[in-house]
Amino acid sequence: MAPDLEPHRPRLTAHCYRMLGSLTDAEDAVQETLLRAWKAREAFDGRAAVSTWLHRIATNVCLDALSGRSPRYRPIDMGPAGTTADELRTRERTHWLEPVPDLAAIAADDDPHEQAVQREGIRLAFVAALQYLPPRQRAALLLMQVLNWSAAEVAECLDMTVAAVNSAVQRARATLAERREDATLDRIAALASAEHGRSVVTTLSADQHQLVQQFVEAFEAYDITRFIQLLRDDVTLCMPPIDLWLQGPQNVGEWMLGRGIGCRGSVLRPVAACGQVAFAQYKHGGADPWALVVLDLDGDRISGLTYFLDTETLFPRFRVPLRLEANEGQIVER
Repeated sequence: MAPDLEPHRPRLTAHCYRMLGSLTDAEDAVQETLLRAWKAREAFDGRAAVSTWLHRIATNVCLDALSGRSPRYRPIDMGPAGTTADELRTRERTHWLEPVPDLAAIAADDDPHEQAVQREGIRLAFVAALQYLPPRQRAALLLMQVLNWSAAEVAECLDMTVAAVNSAVQRARATLAERREDATLDRIAALASAEHGRSVVTTLSADQHQLVQQFVEAFEAYDITRFIQLLRDDVTLCMPPIDLWLQGPQNVGEWMLGRGIGCRGSVLRPVAACGQVAFAQYKHGGADPWALVVLDLDGDRISGLTYFLDTETLFPRFRVPLRLEANEGQIVER
């Protein structure tokens, strides 16, 4: 009997997103993976799990897609922090790392611990760090340390020796350590090994829930004094496709009260992106889409704010409309 492929789409999307750094490219890669699998369905002999078989295909689809292509980055990976007076330059959307909706990469019917694993694996900082790895090294790391394949399975998938796979993973971990993201792999391993009978894994502490609520209240009231009190001393703010990024609460506050003053009167609506706290931001009381905002939290402070400005591409993917009813808060398609 031919295997049922559709239930595997979320995990394949997460894997391809980690490989490619792009929601658009990941969706294309998953479609190509399922097409190849469908064409080869009669040859599937069941010796490997369907998931393993599909991830093998997806990995090679991604490696093909990465051939000759530049990695995707965040503005904070491109150079030193700027100032509020710097010229604003933009780059093509294909240059930047994109966010991914949780609903596309995390299966709703997965075990809570598996959902927690997937959330960790699609965090912006982690996926950004992965883009610094050569494609085959990236694949080896993800297959072994996120999907928990053996070195022998990875070697067969990538046409490498076991020794070469182990060496590639070791070098990849060293690169992630330089970017302070090797701990993510340890958290993924810890979550994956948790007993299924334990309580549901929560993504935020009580203090962080309060922090997020304070962020929304301060931003919508445009109380910048209160807003910057929520930020870590080394907080970063970036706005792809603009290549400028800022660091520190003072610079963020100056931006918000200066060139960013147009955000006064915005409203936020929660979305689920990259396994993190995120919002759709609308200016003018909901009349105009402005950004998909992803927050990095560190304890009881915000350590990063990424405002993705390509709402025309992203809002439909996140299933949020391009306009809100200003007075009643009702969602209305424009």
